[in-house]
Amino acid sequence: MSDKKRLGFALCGSFCTFEKVLAEMEMLAKDYDITPIMSEGASSINSRFGKAEDFCRRITEICGKAPITTIVGAEPIGPKALLDVLLIEPCTGNTLGKLANGITDTAVTMAAKAHLRNQRPLVIAVSTNDALGASAQNIGRLMNAKNVYFVPMGQDNPKTKPASVVAHFEKSAEAIEAALLGKQVQPLFE
Repeated sequence: MSDKKRLGFALCGSFCTFEKVLAEMEMLAKDYDITPIMSEGASSINSRFGKAEDFCRRITEICGKAPITTIVGAEPIGPKALLDVLLIEPCTGNTLGKLANGITDTAVTMAAKAHLRNQRPLVIAVSTNDALGASAQNIGRLMNAKNVYFVPMGQDNPKTKPASVVAHFEKSAEAIEAALLGKQVQPLFE
């Protein structure tokens, strides 16, 4: 049995960030036993950024196990207390809205709900074009929620996408470590 902490690593469909996110997953796999989770969209949609099948294969290689891709597959995370910490990276505006409003209709939102019932930390790495627009209220709600933490983030292109925010994925490990101690990494916006 491994003495590594158990990290759930959940991916939503911000496909343009997948290369950076998978690089971060590789780094985290050195220190954590990772259970990968993918939203149904992330695990099945082919985009201009790559084929879903290829991403699923790479994730399986990195983690040594296939990603959980269904609500039924994610539900046991809570009752079996399978994770020490859950990271949602990238977390889309759609998923932010669902989390903030208690909607559990994807593998990722079920994983979050199931995990939070154990009062363990959930870390969110935002990636959405409307973070400073329609999603701002959901980010605010989640910042005020118990056991929810954020990877530091910033505007990725303020001139042409003024409401867009992306997490600094390279700070994920720091955010996870702080969350395990019940702390939020600061500064949150850089």
